[in-house]
Amino acid sequence: MRVGIARAALGRIGAHLIAAMACLALLAGSGAAESLLPKFLGEADPAELAAGADAFGPVRADAAVAPVLKAGETVAWAFLTSDWVPTTGYSGKPIHVLAAVSPEAVLTGVKLVKHSEPIVLVGIPEARIREVTEGYSGLDLAKAQAHHDAEDIDIVSGATVTIMVIDDSILRAGIKVAQALGLGGFTAAAPTGPTREIDPAAGEVTDWQTLAGNGALRRFVLDVDTVNADFAALGDKRTAKAAEPAPGDDHYVDLWAALVSQPAIGRSLLGEAAFANLQKRLKQGDEAILLAGSGRWSFKGSGYVRGGIFDRIQVIQGEISHRFRDREHSRVVTLAAEGAPEFAEKDIFIIPAAAGFDPAAPWRLQMLVQRAVGPIEKVFRTYELAYDIPSLYTRALAAAPQPETRAEVQEGGRDALWLRIWETKRVQVITLAVALALLSGIFFFQQFATRNARTFAVLRNLYLVFTLVFLGWYANAQLSVVNVLAVFSAMFSEFRWDTFLMDPLIFLLWFATAAAILFWARGAYCGWLCPFGALQELSNKLARLARVPQVKLPWGLHERLWAVKYILFLGLFGMSLYSLDLAEHYAEVEPFKTAIILKFARPLPYVLFALAMLLPGLFIERFYCRYVCPLGGGLAIPARLHMFRWLKRYRECGNPCQRCAQDCPVEAIHPTGEINPNECISCLNCQVLYQDHARCPVVIAKDKRRAKDAQSAAALAAATARDLGGHPNARH
Repeated sequence: MRVGIARAALGRIGAHLIAAMACLALLAGSGAAESLLPKFLGEADPAELAAGADAFGPVRADAAVAPVLKAGETVAWAFLTSDWVPTTGYSGKPIHVLAAVSPEAVLTGVKLVKHSEPIVLVGIPEARIREVTEGYSGLDLAKAQAHHDAEDIDIVSGATVTIMVIDDSILRAGIKVAQALGLGGFTAAAPTGPTREIDPAAGEVTDWQTLAGNGALRRFVLDVDTVNADFAALGDKRTAKAAEPAPGDDHYVDLWAALVSQPAIGRSLLGEAAFANLQKRLKQGDEAILLAGSGRWSFKGSGYVRGGIFDRIQVIQGEISHRFRDREHSRVVTLAAEGAPEFAEKDIFIIPAAAGFDPAAPWRLQMLVQRAVGPIEKVFRTYELAYDIPSLYTRALAAAPQPETRAEVQEGGRDALWLRIWETKRVQVITLAVALALLSGIFFFQQFATRNARTFAVLRNLYLVFTLVFLGWYANAQLSVVNVLAVFSAMFSEFRWDTFLMDPLIFLLWFATAAAILFWARGAYCGWLCPFGALQELSNKLARLARVPQVKLPWGLHERLWAVKYILFLGLFGMSLYSLDLAEHYAEVEPFKTAIILKFARPLPYVLFALAMLLPGLFIERFYCRYVCPLGGGLAIPARLHMFRWLKRYRECGNPCQRCAQDCPVEAIHPTGEINPNECISCLNCQVLYQDHARCPVVIAKDKRRAKDAQSAAALAAATARDLGGHPNARH
């Protein structure tokens, strides 16, 4: 195990795999952590958490909160988010936020007190993150619990994951504190009396009017005049141009909802046969709702496509929110209930058990209404239909279930956060998956891919542009040595496996890089998927077009400069054992954040350093990759274990032929002919040469031999024909 950990620390991918197992072991034996609130209270001014406050009282024994005092009276309760909910950022370490909540359940002050987020340490200004965090002061937790969506979050470009973790932890921790202390109408989270559950035997098959009357069917109606007035109230004059036309009393939205997974309601509305089919689709714990609508607004929308998501509606229940996918949807041909109106849309939506939905508890259907105010710009309003299944269809539990443990509640909320992040980046995830599949095809069928030199050159250049523009400048998916150091550090502190799931593209790149190392060493990432590497190669190509002279270092010097990147990596790794913060600071030797994530929008010293790393690359292709990159050094160490040798070579390579060695863009081929896997970036240039009938001396020699043999055979055939033709009595 110690050997495995040592290898993991020397390479990012090994670190991720070993860390997953270490995490499970740590979690299995971990107990309740001691509150860190006293430590951070000593670093804060009471007035920062509540206006006019002058002191903190002692931390309570029954809850990790401390009174915030003003002239001896408690005006708020201070708490640390990491005491109440998981706050681990992408660094693998907690983001500690100190906050205070008033007796009315309103946040009176919020302060970011400690974090180790790499994107902030080496990129985003600290002041910007603190500004967003402190902006939560004044948040009414009761209103936020009822309505708080992704669009409410003040996202900082380049720090999406960090901000979403902060938002999630402030909101959920604040609500838990308010519940624990009974502030602002909140009650304790643990149930105090009997709760309800769906009674499958309750109720009977009945008509539409009865279901509407007893509350099994709920309706939401919005007329044209009201929706026009609501958009006008936003204050954007452009909405008037797209106002709904008269008559104003027309129904813009007329929507009915019912819980059809309850047997009596389902049979009444769907009929016996359709309800039986629904039951076959429902898995254990799944629930289903019926939506039937008419009016000008569609809850599906014209932009919905198969394989997509219904973005106009979502179910909300407490902290749970669920948007429906096409696989959770089916159309209803006819409503079976007597007296049912005609509807333009009738559909069933399944809420999977994994969503944590309680059908016996109240829930809301949130509807998103949009209005175009420009070619691509829209404004939005949301409306809600409240649903609470009548007690007629439920039964009381004799004994209330035991409340979830704090760890279970935290784990569920944490999963919901990373799942939301993956959902918001769905298109990016699919795009990257397609790109990785294409790259895998190129490597597995490299002899075919490199058969035509010109075609392959176009393909490679297009892929590098995709890597730089999409992965780097757009999606900010740039791997860094900082993450390796953070993972190793987190293994001995508060590491959580789901930390890696917080950034989907980074997670996929790590997974792909780990797999590629087993097959092709480090070159798959360094040569194809690294945005900074792509920037170097593309800038060098432009320099060549501009006839910038290229420099070739003497082989002895070139070979010794290889060691620099390994020294840098091992130095940063050793430094991280002493202080991760210090190692993260000196990881500025990577100009990735400046050149890729922040697109050079940084203070001048950082920009000058990034340019200093790029400038030599105009004369020496991939100068930084060859000699300086600590990430490349870290990946090269475990890459020595790769299992296959895919690059084809001739016996003559290196002795006497030196064409591939001279033509290798990064000089990873020794004069003796062997390819150094530690330095190879898998550009496949040598494989193009391997089949090139115009440039490879070995292939040219073979072609000449074949031509000579063919010429000799033709001459022999001609001579034979002449000899036979000269004897009239010759027989064939």
